[in-house]
Amino acid sequence: MNLPDKASISAAHDRIKSYIHHTPVMTSASIDDMVGGSILFKCENFQKVGAFKSRGAMNAILKLTPEQRSQGVATHSSGNHAQALARAAKILGVASYIVMPRTAPEIKKRGVRAYGGQIFECEPTLEARESTLADVIKKTGAVEIHPFNNYDVMEGQATCAKELFEETAPLDFILAPVGGGGLLSGTALATKYFSPRTVVIAGEPAGSDDTYRSLKSGKIEPAQSNTIADGLLTTLGTKTFPVIHDLVKEVIVVSDEEIVSAMRIIWERMKIIVEPSCAVPFAAVLKEKSRFAGKRTGIILSGGNVDLERAAKLFTGS
Repeated sequence: MNLPDKASISAAHDRIKSYIHHTPVMTSASIDDMVGGSILFKCENFQKVGAFKSRGAMNAILKLTPEQRSQGVATHSSGNHAQALARAAKILGVASYIVMPRTAPEIKKRGVRAYGGQIFECEPTLEARESTLADVIKKTGAVEIHPFNNYDVMEGQATCAKELFEETAPLDFILAPVGGGGLLSGTALATKYFSPRTVVIAGEPAGSDDTYRSLKSGKIEPAQSNTIADGLLTTLGTKTFPVIHDLVKEVIVVSDEEIVSAMRIIWERMKIIVEPSCAVPFAAVLKEKSRFAGKRTGIILSGGNVDLERAAKLFTGS
């Protein structure tokens, strides 16, 4: 697998089109007033399985050979990639084996089971996820499709920003959240090829700011796990980090309080449900409003798989 280029991202878009939603771009006059600029939200919370992950998972499975598909696919994921891979596998008649931390939101586990995925629970650490996955692959012979450190996955995620540029160009800025970096690296590559004048910025929670630290140090730094943004707890991969290092201008770090506030604004003003991880780039824009005033800014709303009871507690502080 090679680093995705303009042709391969376009080919991926054609490959997955019939399996995914072309999600809408939404705006809010009150949010524009709040920021003092034009904010265009690419709503991947309306994507299949409720997250952008459907793009990369579908692309990766479609690129497997028939022989590879017959062995099944396996991954580790806290939720959205797990559901996306299980769905893609079910559509193509492929077995899926999913390693999930026992602390993963129940809504995401239910989603995986609904798509026929077989779940193997583990402790909520990267080491436990990777060792459990290695055991599963050894027993099943399944092909690993990593949630982000995989060029076919990255290529699929890049189609999201490609759609946004085709619908809204020109943009001054584009923002995406960052965990393992699959969406961010895909977004950065799509920006390079389809809208090179647009500046790429990441939003990241302060309680898991390894990307911010990695760009400062020039090497991959370990992640922490002290944030409500449960989808962004993973460390950058060896394939995602070089792309982010070269193509992402900076990372804006936000607190959990800022994430909840941004999430609430999206729920209340736009009447759509987003999960905490999804609200991170909007929180970054709100934190540094002056930079985005008078500009056209695209924000990828990465997903909407939120536990509603948990969300109610976040909003009420209980």
